[in-house]
Amino acid sequence: MTRILPADQPSVERIVAAGLAEGAPWGDITSGVLVPAEATATAELTAHEAGVFAGAEVLRTVFRQVGAAVEVELKIADGDSFGAGQVLAVVSGGARAVLLGERVALNLVQRMCGIATQAAAFVRETAGTKARIADTRKTTPGLRALERFAVRCGGGHNHRHSLSDAVMAKDNHLAVITRGGTRDLTEALAEARAALPHTVHFEVEVDSPEQIEPVLAAGVDTIMLDNFSVEQLRAGVEQVAGRAVVEASGNVRLRTVAEIAATGVDVISAGALTHSVRSLDLGLDIRIGGTA
Repeated sequence: MTRILPADQPSVERIVAAGLAEGAPWGDITSGVLVPAEATATAELTAHEAGVFAGAEVLRTVFRQVGAAVEVELKIADGDSFGAGQVLAVVSGGARAVLLGERVALNLVQRMCGIATQAAAFVRETAGTKARIADTRKTTPGLRALERFAVRCGGGHNHRHSLSDAVMAKDNHLAVITRGGTRDLTEALAEARAALPHTVHFEVEVDSPEQIEPVLAAGVDTIMLDNFSVEQLRAGVEQVAGRAVVEASGNVRLRTVAEIAATGVDVISAGALTHSVRSLDLGLDIRIGGTA
């Protein structure tokens, strides 16, 4: 299996802590009055439908934060496929702690598995091509680290994480730097390129074939062909001819991604991997045990 870069642990800790604080800001009063403090419980995380798993460290972190004595036994690894009815993990420990972490764990892991499953479907559709499936910044505010990790679990790749990571000039940027078309585009981009450290990646979005040559002449690293037709993408790849990485973006869907990949583009970025994904149906069924 391809190595999956791990999720940023400080972000995992922060997201889980925020979820637990939101879910029980003053404690779980239901468990407090109904469940004996000494009661123990075992819960099985079970898949109600097939998918790709993501969220092992999230599970561990949730139940570590709710109670040091809660144990998580994983039955599957991040990036592995699973079938309906399969047990993915077993959680055991104090009943109050298990119940406290139940909803936060499910909310996060169900969404992550949904994203990983969606990413895997896109990757399957592009098998046999050189196209790399990448996400976008169209993520849930506060959850980007987890959603980006889930994309990797599905075999996809990450685009820039934030506005601080790389230069990515889009149509509005181009309108500003060319002063609405009164300044030469190549000159404006080349001047910006010269001001950057050599380690900073420079990508420019174009929305018409006429912009390709002026942008390439500035020495950019990646050119994004935004909302191009399949025919325009194919012609654009031929025109670029290896002078820059070619990225296709705009309205990419599972039903269209194979055709886009066949044009020869290097990267296909799809907001659909994260912005409209459906959480997978998982259950955490708890059995209450005795008292310690």
